[in-house]
Amino acid sequence: MKFTPSFFDDEDSYKALTSLIRSYFAMDGHHIQFNVIDAATLRDAQKHPELYRDLIVRVAGYSDYFNHLGVDLQDEIIRRTEH
Repeated sequence: MKFTPSFFDDEDSYKALTSLIRSYFAMDGHHIQFNVIDAATLRDAQKHPELYRDLIVRVAGYSDYFNHLGVDLQDEIIRRTEH
């Protein structure tokens, strides 16, 4: 599940997320993954990779360090994040 950092600007967001997680596992959910990032951060990571060495992103069926990806794939991930 993707969230922008601004989603967590208020306490109600945390309550909603907690309810979502509890409901998911109450319905026998087995795995959930959250990605919390925005396109501006990813663009900054392209310009200043030394500041984002530990940034991991979801690609397509796997996760990888953003800085290990080629520019074309980085751009695609940024486009997906903007939606």
